Amino acid sequence: MNKNFVSDSKESSRMFKSSLLEAVSKVHFSVPLVIYVPVVFFFVWESFSLENFSLLNFIVSFASGLVFWTATEYSLHRFVFHFVPKARWGQRLHFIFHGVHHDFPNDRLRLVMPPSVSIPLALGFYFLFYYALPASWLPSFFAAFLIGYLIYDMSHYAFHHLSLQHPILKKLKQYHMRHHYFEPDKGYGVSSGLWDKILDTDFKK
Repeated sequence: MNKNFVSDSKESSRMFKSSLLEAVSKVHFSVPLVIYVPVVFFFVWESFSLENFSLLNFIVSFASGLVFWTATEYSLHRFVFHFVPKARWGQRLHFIFHGVHHDFPNDRLRLVMPPSVSIPLALGFYFLFYYALPASWLPSFFAAFLIGYLIYDMSHYAFHHLSLQHPILKKLKQYHMRHHYFEPDKGYGVSSGLWDKILDTDFKK
């Protein structure tokens, strides 16, 4: 991704002439927690309420949901957010979805996914899982998937705005900052570098 400049401002740069579009493109970092934590609790409760509930089945499906989120996070970041079309309208769309974040990485209102994007995506994935997974897997798998998303969103905000002292979090922050400021074509994982290692997009030592 070619960058003309990088701003360290924490304030938002206006993207749209429309005040409505401008408003829905911004979100406080706590909003995803308010929306999705109750949803997570509901699906965890539903998985325990199944007539044929099995703790082993819950553990395996929950772990699978977390792993699937890491693959989704990587794939969206690498193949969707970093895809830059040649057409002018495509470049504009790319800037709206992700380019603005690389130009203004500390914009405090564009660091987590706005509900205008995250809710349609969550519904789309839910129906995908509904048709693709066994019924006994769906609640716990989807709950874990949403937890993975929340970890991604909250860690992303923290990496840009908090001073982190825990060694693991500090290392993940350094990893993400290297993606932003040095090698934007590497290090697509945010909450985990797993798929960068598997698919050879990790930073070279």
